[in-house]
Amino acid sequence: MADPKGFLTTGREVAETRPVAERVRDWNEVYVPGSLLPIISKQAGRCMDCGIPFCHNGCPLGNLIPEWNDYAYREDWSAASERLHATNNFPEFTGRLCPAPCESACVLGINQPAVTIKNVEVSIIDKAWDANDVKPQVPERLSGKTAAVIGSGPAGLAAAQQLTRAGHTVVVYERADRIGGLLRYGIPEFKMEKRHINRRIEQMRAEGTKFRTGIEIGRDLTSTDLRKRFDAVVIAAGATTARDLPVPGRELNGIHQAMEYLPLANKVVEGDFVAPPITAEGKHVVVIGGGDTGADCVGTAHRQGAASVTQLEIMPKPGEERNPGQPWPTFPMLYKVTSAHEEGGERVYSVSTTHFEGDEDGNVQFLHLVEVEFVEGKLTQKPGTERKIPAQLVTLAMGFTGTDVENGLVAQFGLDLDERGNIARDADFATNVDGVYVAGDAGRGQSLIVWAIAEGRSAARGVDRYLTGASSLPAPIRPTDRSLMV
Repeated sequence: MADPKGFLTTGREVAETRPVAERVRDWNEVYVPGSLLPIISKQAGRCMDCGIPFCHNGCPLGNLIPEWNDYAYREDWSAASERLHATNNFPEFTGRLCPAPCESACVLGINQPAVTIKNVEVSIIDKAWDANDVKPQVPERLSGKTAAVIGSGPAGLAAAQQLTRAGHTVVVYERADRIGGLLRYGIPEFKMEKRHINRRIEQMRAEGTKFRTGIEIGRDLTSTDLRKRFDAVVIAAGATTARDLPVPGRELNGIHQAMEYLPLANKVVEGDFVAPPITAEGKHVVVIGGGDTGADCVGTAHRQGAASVTQLEIMPKPGEERNPGQPWPTFPMLYKVTSAHEEGGERVYSVSTTHFEGDEDGNVQFLHLVEVEFVEGKLTQKPGTERKIPAQLVTLAMGFTGTDVENGLVAQFGLDLDERGNIARDADFATNVDGVYVAGDAGRGQSLIVWAIAEGRSAARGVDRYLTGASSLPAPIRPTDRSLMV
């Protein structure tokens, strides 16, 4: 145990953010660099080393949280990093982007603020990088087997790294121009600077993983070509079919899917554009969707100089305390104020868009909405609550409905889909096609980065067993697992 009285003597402290007026003028991460180190050892000491550590079950990766909390408390950063990497390939990603279901399951969180597990995690890995403790793990010998990974998001990268370390020759195919998937182009720089991805890619290259960008499987390279070249294939292409909003006026200029808008801002930071082709500068911006992607659009619009930003959510405003239907240690739906929301804008709940109104040139100018409520379990419009708000740029951040079946990948491989439109798989993450596996959102549906990494690791174990007959790779989850959060 770290500090036996830590949870009694030390209050919860979290990472310090930079002043709003400063951070909205740049794209750097919102946190004050180095602000965690003076407090993190004491924060780790709040861990109670519970007899039954529910944080393990709350985390899809099964992270050994009490163990690395203890090492962090004692400032043995090297040992903490080793324990952290035992279950997580990319803790610098999850430490910045994960909503921390482990903290919702923390035993201390029953009646006190939970341990700042996420902040401890990111502190450990940042210290490890600074101390040059994160080394390439080159396999001792090669198996002679080859594997292709389609997609370079967190699931694809995790699967590729595990398979490379098992001794297989792995090639990752990415249809975008850079490696990283949604980590690269879906997550704004102010939430995670892309140097963290670049650093991991270099580690993976040193281990032997090969990367091919600008190649879309199903179009640029057929499934037949891939099956001839490789002994196994892992599909980690994500759930890329965005949910649309089929209301009158949807065809107007200025209405875009979030994943049409966000990547362009990241490309500006990468140096591809001086200014983004789609910008919020000087415009009244409306973001439809109250989740994390919607918040990313809000923060991006602030940095581009929007005249106003309004975020709409069809569901009622969540409470600030757990409701009886979401008891500890499940992951509760609570009212959350992200760094983007701290920067301004208005959030409107329980409203539904009825139609858009444009000018004579076909550009969107107004969004018409109506208040809604649940009546006998059905979402119903409230008469007399219709109104319109200015909207010169609208982003749709309403989630994804499943795997893209239009690009030919699913049809060419002959893959079965489940009832939710995702690629079907068995307990080993194998599809109905011999030697073809699926991991992440492509098989699970839209989910979290921590689930993607866990699925990539588990699928790698299934592939390793397929190629060699046995595997020593860990398998944190099964496809049917839902942990304590869903």
